[in-house]
Amino acid sequence: MRVKGKITSWNNEKGFGFIIPNAGGKQIFVHIKAFNNRKKTPTINQLVTYTLSTDRQGRPCAEKVTRAGEVLSKRSKKENNSFAYFIPIVFVVSVGVSALSNKIEFLVLPFYLTISLLTFILYAVDKSAAQKGSWRTQESTLHLFSLAGGWPGAIIAQQTLRHKSKKQSFRAVFWVTAILNIGVFIWLHTSEGGAALSSIINSV
Repeated sequence: MRVKGKITSWNNEKGFGFIIPNAGGKQIFVHIKAFNNRKKTPTINQLVTYTLSTDRQGRPCAEKVTRAGEVLSKRSKKENNSFAYFIPIVFVVSVGVSALSNKIEFLVLPFYLTISLLTFILYAVDKSAAQKGSWRTQESTLHLFSLAGGWPGAIIAQQTLRHKSKKQSFRAVFWVTAILNIGVFIWLHTSEGGAALSSIINSV
């Protein structure tokens, strides 16, 4: 979602400054690399439109910044990687096929859908908290939900909300949780995995 604001300070030597949203709230950090047109030097009180994101430390920052009268380039609009959406969609479809063909317990399908939705909501809540400067969801909690099977929802949240999509240390751990979960899913197709899952379901 595009947000409108005004540049309140700018350090030309270091190439960064701060934007105050028109709707109010805390100042947002902005780097010269975030501007659509880097040839023009940003100036104080300049009106801008931007996309809210977070930096590697999880702090709110501005991206895809355009000044009044500028148009966001097509390249920036297409920045989202469609392949990132392809991965969770293919996985969920695979879960559905396995469940409907009785290769795994059918309850696995609604479980993945539910926990993915919950994970997406957690990302949305954390994104909102980052914008407001309030209490944040711990990264370990986000990773735990991904490990439990919510990683498809996490990927969609990262792409649509532009949250936790650039912090390399977070993404490295995230992909480990996703791979581990996929490994467990594959194991459920074995006789040992299927028996273990049936035992867990019957004991609940």
